[in-house]
Amino acid sequence: QVDLLESGGGSVHAGGSLRLSCEVSEHLYNRYCMAWYRQGPYTREAIAAIDSDGRVRYADSAKGRFTISRSDDQNTFYLQMDSLKPEDTATYFCARAKLLCADYSPAYYREFEFIYWGRGTQVNVTS
Repeated sequence: QVDLLESGGGSVHAGGSLRLSCEVSEHLYNRYCMAWYRQGPYTREAIAAIDSDGRVRYADSAKGRFTISRSDDQNTFYLQMDSLKPEDTATYFCARAKLLCADYSPAYYREFEFIYWGRGTQVNVTS
């Protein structure tokens, strides 16, 4: 069992920044894909991902504003969010798959491949 714990959410004004963190309890598999999902009022979408090979992927909604990264020991993953907009308001989850990230936009990732999920952290962006 792998536990994921998100932190760093909060309330900011439009144009502000937040840095989300996701702590991983253990590495059961050498290969993985870590993704940040967000759940809005209508949909849940993957917006950024990084895998064990260090490759990163971004959905169009995150390109140019969000940056995914990880600690050197790969126990913590981050999502730096800049130039936040009210439409970024959502609950943000980190999720882990046992495969490398697919080589296309995270917006098309299949949720069922992500078998470990955190409980989420809320981000509110006010105008």
